[in-house]
Amino acid sequence: MLHIKAKSSDATGLLTPVRDASRTLRRLAAFAVVVSAACHVSTPANAVSIELKDAAPDRIERQRQVARGAPLAGTPEIAAIKARLEKFDLERGSPVMLRIFKEESQLELWMMKGDRYIKFATYPICHWSGSLGPKLAEGDKQSPEGFYTITKRQLHYSGRWPRSLNIGFPNAFDRSLLRTGSYILIHGGCSSIGCYAMTNPVISEVFGLVRAALQAGQDHIHVHVFPFRMTEQNLDRYKQSDWIGFWRNLKAGYDSFERTKRPPRISVCRGSYQVSDIGPQEVGQSTRPLNVCGETAQILEAETLLQKIVSRPSRWQTLSDAEKKLLALLTTPPDEIVRLRKEAKARASSYVAVGKKGRAVRRRPRVTVSCDLRRVSCRRFLALKRKRIANQHAKKRRKENRRRRAARRR
Repeated sequence: MLHIKAKSSDATGLLTPVRDASRTLRRLAAFAVVVSAACHVSTPANAVSIELKDAAPDRIERQRQVARGAPLAGTPEIAAIKARLEKFDLERGSPVMLRIFKEESQLELWMMKGDRYIKFATYPICHWSGSLGPKLAEGDKQSPEGFYTITKRQLHYSGRWPRSLNIGFPNAFDRSLLRTGSYILIHGGCSSIGCYAMTNPVISEVFGLVRAALQAGQDHIHVHVFPFRMTEQNLDRYKQSDWIGFWRNLKAGYDSFERTKRPPRISVCRGSYQVSDIGPQEVGQSTRPLNVCGETAQILEAETLLQKIVSRPSRWQTLSDAEKKLLALLTTPPDEIVRLRKEAKARASSYVAVGKKGRAVRRRPRVTVSCDLRRVSCRRFLALKRKRIANQHAKKRRKENRRRRAARRR
């Protein structure tokens, strides 16, 4: 993936054109910089960062458009939302669901009419990070895939991205496979590490419709995230992928919604999603977002312990009988989980960043915390601590620059 940021105080002004691609790539080979993992943290605004993982000219072009102040191709007429709602005989507060397609970079918003959902709008996703495939570990800079839900508690009104939606990663399925991560958002702007950036005007409309639905009584908003439109032709293109089994599992949920135009009933059991259609009489009823079977429930109850065991391979030699029974419930062996995590983080760090005139970008201060990043108080603490460290580093740099200027004058 290629990700470019330029000096700007506006969250959307994140791109400068690359004049000579071959010359730039030769320069990039000299620099390797690792950026912080959370999607709400990025390199300093006065730097140009370029991430090379997958070819993503479409994402780069969208960033260029946003930097020029032009609306993205395919963006609905945001200012005319009232007329657009009336056209479909819909109103604010109607139940909502979202579908995301990574390869097509599209977000669909569906609203309930009668006993089915109809498509109200399709929005271009300005930017998402990583490549096709699920998110495995905190810091892999990967946008997740799967079935998620948004509740009132997951609406964000402050922070770097006010009016943003926390999709709830990791869900029960992710946790049962010991995947880690937090604070994965659908937000504004056109820059992201793990999230889905929609531009500020689009997120304003999406956020407003989601909030209105929740305030009108909808318990949770379904968010279905797919790597691409789950047709047999698309799956056949990726039949050699390591994730083809996972994607065929997601296809069951995709097919159910395409068949009924109603979000299916989904549960998690033995490392896979179990999907079943719901009837017209069940639409709008309060149901748990993701039910879990007995073995999955046991894994979730012992998730913290299992995470500690897996992250310390030396512990595998001193397991109690109870711990061995828990590990036996995992559908993926512990050593395979460790390997996948390491590979994901290695891919995430295989990019380079340069500043003005080809200079290396200073690495943003890395801060480790022991609190839960899903809590607002923890994220605020992290941001304040990071800012304090950054100010200390800036003070040292200013002092060193003054010393050098004084030495040159002498």
